[in-house]
Amino acid sequence: MDQKDEAREWFMEGCRYDLLEPQSDKAIEAFKKSIILNPRFADAYVNLGFIYLQREDYDWALICLERVTKLEPNNPEAYNNLGYVYERMGRLGRARQMYERALILSPDNIEAMFNIGHIFELEGDYHSAVKQYKKAIEADPDAVAPRFLLALLYDRYDMFDEAILEYQGVLERDPSHVKALFNLGTLYVQLGNYNKSIGLFKNVLAIDAKKPEAWNNLGSIFEITGQPEEAIKAYEKSLELNPYQEEANINLAKIQYEIYRLKPDVGKKDELIRRFHLVLSINPHNTGAQHILHELTKQES
Repeated sequence: MDQKDEAREWFMEGCRYDLLEPQSDKAIEAFKKSIILNPRFADAYVNLGFIYLQREDYDWALICLERVTKLEPNNPEAYNNLGYVYERMGRLGRARQMYERALILSPDNIEAMFNIGHIFELEGDYHSAVKQYKKAIEADPDAVAPRFLLALLYDRYDMFDEAILEYQGVLERDPSHVKALFNLGTLYVQLGNYNKSIGLFKNVLAIDAKKPEAWNNLGSIFEITGQPEEAIKAYEKSLELNPYQEEANINLAKIQYEIYRLKPDVGKKDELIRRFHLVLSINPHNTGAQHILHELTKQES
Protein backbone atom coordinates (compact mmCIF):
# COMPACT_ATOMS: atom_id res chain seq x y z
CA MET A 1 0.00 0.00 0.00
CA ASP A 2 1.47 3.38 -1.00
CA GLN A 3 1.35 6.44 1.27
CA LYS A 4 -1.68 8.01 -0.41
CA ASP A 5 -3.69 4.82 0.00
CA GLU A 6 -2.60 4.55 3.62
CA ALA A 7 -3.56 8.21 4.14
CA ARG A 8 -7.01 7.43 2.74
CA GLU A 9 -7.34 4.50 5.15
CA TRP A 10 -6.50 6.74 8.13
CA PHE A 11 -8.92 9.36 6.80
CA MET A 12 -11.75 6.80 6.71
CA GLU A 13 -10.76 5.65 10.20
CA GLY A 14 -11.01 9.27 11.39
CA CYS A 15 -14.46 9.57 9.83
CA ARG A 16 -15.58 6.41 11.64
CA TYR A 17 -14.26 7.66 14.97
CA ASP A 18 -15.90 11.04 14.45
CA LEU A 19 -19.21 9.35 13.69
CA LEU A 20 -19.10 7.12 16.79
CA GLU A 21 -17.36 9.57 19.15
CA PRO A 22 -17.78 13.11 17.78
CA GLN A 23 -14.80 15.43 18.36
CA SER A 24 -12.79 12.61 19.95
CA ASP A 25 -9.01 12.52 20.33
CA LYS A 26 -9.02 9.28 18.34
CA ALA A 27 -10.55 11.05 15.33
CA ILE A 28 -8.01 13.87 15.62
CA GLU A 29 -5.09 11.45 15.71
CA ALA A 30 -6.42 9.52 12.72
CA PHE A 31 -6.80 12.68 10.62
CA LYS A 32 -3.32 13.85 11.68
CA LYS A 33 -1.81 10.54 10.55
CA SER A 34 -3.62 10.92 7.26
CA ILE A 35 -2.09 14.39 6.79
CA ILE A 36 1.41 13.21 7.73
CA LEU A 37 1.19 10.52 5.05
CA ASN A 38 -0.29 12.93 2.49
CA PRO A 39 0.32 16.61 3.36
CA ARG A 40 -1.87 17.65 0.41
CA PHE A 41 -4.97 15.77 1.61
CA ALA A 42 -7.41 18.71 1.77
CA ASP A 43 -10.40 16.72 3.05
CA ALA A 44 -8.42 15.58 6.10
CA TYR A 45 -7.55 19.21 6.91
CA VAL A 46 -11.23 20.16 6.54
CA ASN A 47 -12.46 17.44 8.90
CA LEU A 48 -9.72 18.15 11.41
CA GLY A 49 -10.43 21.88 11.23
CA PHE A 50 -14.11 21.36 11.95
CA ILE A 51 -13.37 19.18 14.96
CA TYR A 52 -11.18 21.97 16.37
CA LEU A 53 -13.93 24.45 15.51
CA GLN A 54 -16.50 22.42 17.45
CA ARG A 55 -14.06 22.26 20.36
CA GLU A 56 -13.72 26.07 20.12
CA ASP A 57 -10.00 25.67 19.54
CA TYR A 58 -10.02 28.43 16.95
CA ASP A 59 -6.27 28.81 16.48
CA TRP A 60 -5.87 25.21 15.30
CA ALA A 61 -9.09 25.39 13.27
CA LEU A 62 -7.67 28.45 11.53
CA ILE A 63 -4.39 26.67 10.75
CA CYS A 64 -6.19 23.66 9.25
CA LEU A 65 -8.76 25.53 7.18
CA GLU A 66 -6.27 28.15 6.02
CA ARG A 67 -4.14 25.27 4.71
CA VAL A 68 -7.12 24.14 2.59
CA THR A 69 -7.24 27.53 0.85
CA LYS A 70 -3.56 27.09 -0.04
CA LEU A 71 -4.18 23.59 -1.42
CA GLU A 72 -7.41 24.56 -3.23
CA PRO A 73 -7.17 28.30 -3.97
CA ASN A 74 -10.06 28.17 -6.44
CA ASN A 75 -12.48 26.37 -4.10
CA PRO A 76 -15.14 28.83 -2.81
CA GLU A 77 -16.18 26.40 -0.06
CA ALA A 78 -12.67 26.59 1.41
CA TYR A 79 -13.05 30.36 1.81
CA ASN A 80 -16.56 30.04 3.25
CA ASN A 81 -15.19 27.62 5.85
CA LEU A 82 -12.24 29.85 6.67
CA GLY A 83 -14.54 32.86 6.91
CA TYR A 84 -16.67 31.01 9.44
CA VAL A 85 -13.63 30.44 11.67
CA TYR A 86 -12.84 34.16 11.59
CA GLU A 87 -16.49 34.88 12.33
CA ARG A 88 -16.42 32.65 15.40
CA MET A 89 -13.23 34.39 16.50
CA GLY A 90 -15.00 37.76 16.29
CA ARG A 91 -12.75 38.92 13.45
CA LEU A 92 -15.67 40.09 11.33
CA GLY A 93 -13.74 42.18 8.80
CA ARG A 94 -11.46 39.25 7.99
CA ALA A 95 -14.48 36.91 7.81
CA ARG A 96 -16.17 39.18 5.27
CA GLN A 97 -12.98 39.21 3.16
CA MET A 98 -13.06 35.40 3.00
CA TYR A 99 -16.75 35.32 2.07
CA GLU A 100 -16.16 37.98 -0.59
CA ARG A 101 -13.32 35.87 -1.97
CA ALA A 102 -15.71 32.90 -2.22
CA LEU A 103 -18.17 35.12 -4.08
CA ILE A 104 -15.50 36.29 -6.53
CA LEU A 105 -14.68 32.66 -7.30
CA SER A 106 -18.36 31.73 -7.55
CA PRO A 107 -20.63 34.77 -8.15
CA ASP A 108 -23.82 32.75 -7.60
CA ASN A 109 -22.59 31.14 -4.35
CA ILE A 110 -25.64 31.43 -2.09
CA GLU A 111 -23.72 30.49 1.05
CA ALA A 112 -21.23 33.31 0.56
CA MET A 113 -24.09 35.76 -0.05
CA PHE A 114 -25.94 35.03 3.16
CA ASN A 115 -22.69 34.72 5.12
CA ILE A 116 -21.89 38.31 4.15
CA GLY A 117 -25.42 39.26 5.20
CA HIS A 118 -24.83 37.67 8.59
CA ILE A 119 -21.63 39.70 9.03
CA PHE A 120 -23.60 42.88 8.32
CA GLU A 121 -26.14 41.75 10.92
CA LEU A 122 -23.45 41.09 13.53
CA GLU A 123 -22.06 44.56 12.83
CA GLY A 124 -25.51 46.09 13.45
CA ASP A 125 -26.03 47.12 9.83
CA TYR A 126 -29.69 46.09 9.56
CA HIS A 127 -30.40 47.49 6.09
CA SER A 128 -27.32 45.95 4.46
CA ALA A 129 -28.12 42.59 6.09
CA VAL A 130 -31.69 42.62 4.75
CA LYS A 131 -30.44 43.60 1.29
CA GLN A 132 -27.86 40.81 1.27
CA TYR A 133 -30.32 38.13 2.48
CA LYS A 134 -32.81 39.21 -0.18
CA LYS A 135 -30.07 39.05 -2.80
CA ALA A 136 -29.41 35.42 -1.80
CA ILE A 137 -33.13 34.61 -1.92
CA GLU A 138 -33.47 36.19 -5.37
CA ALA A 139 -30.49 34.16 -6.58
CA ASP A 140 -32.11 30.92 -5.35
CA PRO A 141 -35.77 31.26 -4.29
CA ASP A 142 -35.79 27.67 -3.02
CA ALA A 143 -32.83 28.16 -0.67
CA VAL A 144 -33.94 27.78 2.95
CA ALA A 145 -30.96 29.22 4.85
CA PRO A 146 -31.11 32.88 3.68
CA ARG A 147 -34.89 32.98 4.11
CA PHE A 148 -34.57 31.64 7.67
CA LEU A 149 -31.85 34.17 8.50
CA LEU A 150 -34.05 36.97 7.16
CA ALA A 151 -36.96 35.69 9.27
CA LEU A 152 -34.73 35.68 12.36
CA LEU A 153 -33.64 39.25 11.64
CA TYR A 154 -37.23 40.47 11.24
CA ASP A 155 -38.22 38.55 14.38
CA ARG A 156 -35.39 40.15 16.37
CA TYR A 157 -36.64 43.61 15.38
CA ASP A 158 -40.28 42.71 16.22
CA MET A 159 -41.33 42.95 12.58
CA PHE A 160 -43.87 40.21 13.13
CA ASP A 161 -45.72 40.24 9.79
CA GLU A 162 -42.47 40.10 7.82
CA ALA A 163 -41.05 37.39 10.09
CA ILE A 164 -44.19 35.25 9.78
CA LEU A 165 -44.07 35.52 5.99
CA GLU A 166 -40.43 34.38 5.86
CA TYR A 167 -40.89 31.55 8.41
CA GLN A 168 -43.84 30.32 6.35
CA GLY A 169 -41.65 30.50 3.25
CA VAL A 170 -39.08 28.31 5.00
CA LEU A 171 -41.74 25.77 5.99
CA GLU A 172 -43.19 25.66 2.47
CA ARG A 173 -39.78 24.50 1.31
CA ASP A 174 -38.89 22.40 4.35
CA PRO A 175 -41.94 21.39 6.48
CA SER A 176 -39.61 19.68 8.98
CA HIS A 177 -37.50 22.76 9.73
CA VAL A 178 -37.64 22.50 13.53
CA LYS A 179 -36.22 25.94 14.27
CA ALA A 180 -38.69 27.65 11.95
CA LEU A 181 -41.59 25.70 13.50
CA PHE A 182 -40.38 26.55 17.02
CA ASN A 183 -39.76 30.24 16.32
CA LEU A 184 -43.06 30.66 14.52
CA GLY A 185 -44.85 28.96 17.41
CA THR A 186 -43.17 31.36 19.86
CA LEU A 187 -44.10 34.33 17.69
CA TYR A 188 -47.76 33.29 17.60
CA VAL A 189 -47.75 33.07 21.42
CA GLN A 190 -46.63 36.71 21.51
CA LEU A 191 -49.49 37.58 19.16
CA GLY A 192 -52.02 35.64 21.25
CA ASN A 193 -52.81 33.08 18.55
CA TYR A 194 -52.64 30.06 20.85
CA ASN A 195 -54.28 27.53 18.53
CA LYS A 196 -51.65 28.07 15.87
CA SER A 197 -48.92 27.95 18.52
CA ILE A 198 -50.14 24.62 19.87
CA GLY A 199 -50.20 23.13 16.37
CA LEU A 200 -46.68 24.33 15.63
CA PHE A 201 -45.17 23.07 18.90
CA LYS A 202 -46.91 19.72 18.39
CA ASN A 203 -45.30 19.58 14.95
CA VAL A 204 -41.93 20.26 16.56
CA LEU A 205 -42.49 17.40 19.01
CA ALA A 206 -43.67 15.07 16.26
CA ILE A 207 -40.23 15.57 14.70
CA ASP A 208 -38.22 15.71 17.94
CA ALA A 209 -40.13 14.51 21.02
CA LYS A 210 -37.05 15.09 23.18
CA LYS A 211 -37.06 18.87 22.92
CA PRO A 212 -37.69 20.13 26.48
CA GLU A 213 -38.19 23.77 25.45
CA ALA A 214 -41.09 22.81 23.19
CA TRP A 215 -42.79 20.86 25.99
CA ASN A 216 -42.32 23.81 28.35
CA ASN A 217 -43.79 26.25 25.81
CA LEU A 218 -46.70 23.91 25.17
CA GLY A 219 -47.31 23.78 28.94
CA SER A 220 -47.36 27.58 29.12
CA ILE A 221 -49.98 27.76 26.36
CA PHE A 222 -52.14 25.12 28.04
CA GLU A 223 -51.87 27.11 31.27
CA ILE A 224 -52.84 30.38 29.57
CA THR A 225 -55.81 28.72 27.86
CA GLY A 226 -57.13 27.25 31.13
CA GLN A 227 -55.99 23.64 30.75
CA PRO A 228 -54.01 23.11 33.99
CA GLU A 229 -53.85 19.32 33.85
CA GLU A 230 -52.48 19.37 30.30
CA ALA A 231 -50.05 22.09 31.35
CA ILE A 232 -48.75 20.00 34.25
CA LYS A 233 -48.23 16.98 31.98
CA ALA A 234 -46.29 19.10 29.50
CA TYR A 235 -44.10 20.69 32.22
CA GLU A 236 -43.41 17.26 33.74
CA LYS A 237 -42.44 15.90 30.33
CA SER A 238 -40.11 18.85 29.82
CA LEU A 239 -38.45 18.20 33.18
CA GLU A 240 -38.08 14.48 32.48
CA LEU A 241 -35.90 15.50 29.55
CA ASN A 242 -33.99 18.22 31.46
CA PRO A 243 -34.62 18.35 35.23
CA TYR A 244 -32.57 21.52 35.73
CA GLN A 245 -34.52 24.02 33.65
CA GLU A 246 -35.31 27.06 35.74
CA GLU A 247 -38.31 28.12 33.66
CA ALA A 248 -40.03 24.72 33.50
CA ASN A 249 -39.42 24.12 37.22
CA ILE A 250 -40.89 27.48 38.23
CA ASN A 251 -43.83 27.06 35.83
CA LEU A 252 -44.68 23.66 37.28
CA ALA A 253 -44.14 24.85 40.86
CA LYS A 254 -46.42 27.87 40.42
CA ILE A 255 -49.29 25.93 38.92
CA GLN A 256 -48.96 23.25 41.62
CA TYR A 257 -48.86 25.97 44.28
CA GLU A 258 -52.15 27.41 43.01
CA ILE A 259 -53.72 23.92 43.21
CA TYR A 260 -52.25 23.48 46.71
CA ARG A 261 -53.74 26.79 47.87
CA LEU A 262 -57.21 25.62 46.83
CA LYS A 263 -56.73 22.18 48.38
CA PRO A 264 -53.85 22.01 50.91
CA ASP A 265 -52.03 18.68 51.08
CA VAL A 266 -48.99 18.10 53.34
CA GLY A 267 -47.35 15.71 50.86
CA LYS A 268 -47.77 18.16 48.01
CA LYS A 269 -46.44 20.97 50.19
CA ASP A 270 -43.18 19.12 50.84
CA GLU A 271 -42.82 18.45 47.13
CA LEU A 272 -43.41 22.14 46.39
CA ILE A 273 -40.80 23.26 48.92
CA ARG A 274 -38.25 20.91 47.36
CA ARG A 275 -39.02 22.22 43.87
CA PHE A 276 -38.71 25.89 44.90
CA HIS A 277 -35.39 25.09 46.60
CA LEU A 278 -34.28 23.49 43.32
CA VAL A 279 -35.27 26.63 41.40
CA LEU A 280 -33.28 28.77 43.83
CA SER A 281 -30.27 26.45 43.56
CA ILE A 282 -30.35 27.13 39.80
CA ASN A 283 -30.98 30.87 40.23
CA PRO A 284 -30.74 32.28 43.78
CA HIS A 285 -32.15 35.59 42.52
CA ASN A 286 -35.52 34.27 41.36
CA THR A 287 -37.76 36.58 43.39
CA GLY A 288 -40.96 34.73 42.47
CA ALA A 289 -39.58 31.49 43.91
CA GLN A 290 -38.27 33.33 46.98
CA HIS A 291 -41.68 34.86 47.68
CA ILE A 292 -43.70 31.64 47.34
CA LEU A 293 -41.14 29.62 49.32
CA HIS A 294 -41.38 32.23 52.08
CA GLU A 295 -45.18 31.87 52.09
CA LEU A 296 -44.93 28.06 52.28
CA THR A 297 -42.35 27.98 55.07
CA LYS A 298 -44.17 30.74 56.98
CA GLN A 299 -47.21 28.48 57.18
CA GLU A 300 -45.08 25.89 58.99
CA SER A 301 -44.08 28.25 61.81
